[in-house]
Amino acid sequence: MLTQEEDVDAHALRRQGWTISAIARHLGRDRKTIRAYLNGEQVPGQRRQSPHAFVPYLEYCRQRLADDPHLWASTLFDEVTGLGYEGGYSTFTRALRRYQARPHCEPCHAATGRNVAVIAHPPGEEIQFDWLELPDAPDGWGVGEHAHLLVGALAHSGRWRAVLAESEDFPHLVQALDAVVRKLGGTARRWRFDRMATVCYPSSGQVTASFAAVAKYYGVGVDICPPRRGNCKGVVEKANHWKP
Repeated sequence: MLTQEEDVDAHALRRQGWTISAIARHLGRDRKTIRAYLNGEQVPGQRRQSPHAFVPYLEYCRQRLADDPHLWASTLFDEVTGLGYEGGYSTFTRALRRYQARPHCEPCHAATGRNVAVIAHPPGEEIQFDWLELPDAPDGWGVGEHAHLLVGALAHSGRWRAVLAESEDFPHLVQALDAVVRKLGGTARRWRFDRMATVCYPSSGQVTASFAAVAKYYGVGVDICPPRRGNCKGVVEKANHWKP
């Protein structure tokens, strides 16, 4: 825990352009501690909230994660904060791990420890596409009760555009693809998808004849992500978690 004087020094040095590592060495403190005080996660004179403050929200978290084992911790943190949880995000995630709130997922477990490499994406090489379902769509959207958002992201720059659709069936997919490509200002040389049935046979990953005709019309190659390789499509996955 930092004293008031150390906290003042840390903020002053940060304003002067010092790095967190340099401040930590100067004050003889851990970098995580310095970062927490600079971010306002800790306040001088106050100790971190006890992990037991998480307990009243444990069953809620377990139920939400049982319904969706891949629910982002940041989304769950926003929910419990709205319910009255006053702890910080790092304290919350530690509590999730401590109480093993997230259920076991065999595909994710099999990927643990897998070598990860930076995937090169030259400019103009690839657009990544993915559907995002938006439940309880407003009536003004004109897409029915459940809106479907096709997101297309340029793998090199991360720039993305999206189009609303009433369904994820083949005709709506083609219509949305055309609209997204136009919004991006043109197509890349290749399109990447996960194993959606409107593009390929999910069991084999082979592109269907109907979608092959679409790809030929636009003059693009099609890449299908291998199973359990979500990082191949990480650019569009990240875009799907963008918040306005």
